[in-house]
Amino acid sequence: MQLYPLKFQPVYSYRIWGGDKLKKVLNKNYQEESIGESWEISDVAENETEVAEGYLKGHTLKQLIKTFKGDLVGNRIHNIFGSDFPLLIKFIDAKTPLSIQVHPSNSLAKERHNSFGKNEMWYVMQAEDNAELIVGFNQKVERESYVYHLNNATLNEILNIEKVQKGDTYYIPTGRVHAIGAGVLLAEIQQTSNITYRIYDYDRVDGATGEKRELHTDLALDAIDFEFYKDYKTQYSTKINNSNKLVHSLYFKTNIVSIKGTLEKDYTNLDSFVIYICVEGEVNIERNNKIYNLKMGETLLIPACINNIKIKAEYSVLLEVYI
Repeated sequence: MQLYPLKFQPVYSYRIWGGDKLKKVLNKNYQEESIGESWEISDVAENETEVAEGYLKGHTLKQLIKTFKGDLVGNRIHNIFGSDFPLLIKFIDAKTPLSIQVHPSNSLAKERHNSFGKNEMWYVMQAEDNAELIVGFNQKVERESYVYHLNNATLNEILNIEKVQKGDTYYIPTGRVHAIGAGVLLAEIQQTSNITYRIYDYDRVDGATGEKRELHTDLALDAIDFEFYKDYKTQYSTKINNSNKLVHSLYFKTNIVSIKGTLEKDYTNLDSFVIYICVEGEVNIERNNKIYNLKMGETLLIPACINNIKIKAEYSVLLEVYI
């Protein structure tokens, strides 16, 4: 059996803050209301994505890794993660603000939940006028001061709140308090983890349950990085038909690739799978005389054993993700 570029059937998730842009802007196919997240490539238990087409249709990531091992993910990655896929790829549509939250570190997540931590990044695909993100603090904060503001519902006084627009990118390491604001549609790349500590949720009631959502204020207290950082936004430049560095971390590397015409990619020296996330336009990816079309809001996994592909587009922007 020979591996080929893999599209997966997304898993759609209701969220109290979800809207309809995943359907209207990214052309996702679902009927439910308030869908806030489209999980594009997921190995999270009970939310596993399945191959959408080809002879491997219906297979999950874990099944694929058990069969193909390093040919799918790369020998180095297989040696570290075994049958677990290390990344989770999502699109997120926030009609109203997400809760203010934080993710635990690898060590804390392992100790408390037997899970990976959750380092992640955001790439803004669309933002309404005056849309905002919360990323970190606007000053160095003492633990006692944080608790005071939390108890008095004045967290916004010490949080770093930034206006955002299309193309803005943020890396969110574990420990950094954050929230996606209303009117933001983005791509999220993260470690495979579903551990989130909800700090503040605006006292809203979830229409699906009739109750307020659970907060994790005590768990969050030991997870938060209270330091102030000068610049939270990722600075980058783009050169047409090149892989331009966006976010490179210990957990994943993401480049931005603006394509005009034809781009040939050679991954011979990269011992890793590659994920393409189309964030603008439309591309055709050629492999062994077969064409894989990728539109804005679609994702494709290139197995590690595939070294050469050709990408064609009138104009398109891809996020290129690997480890």
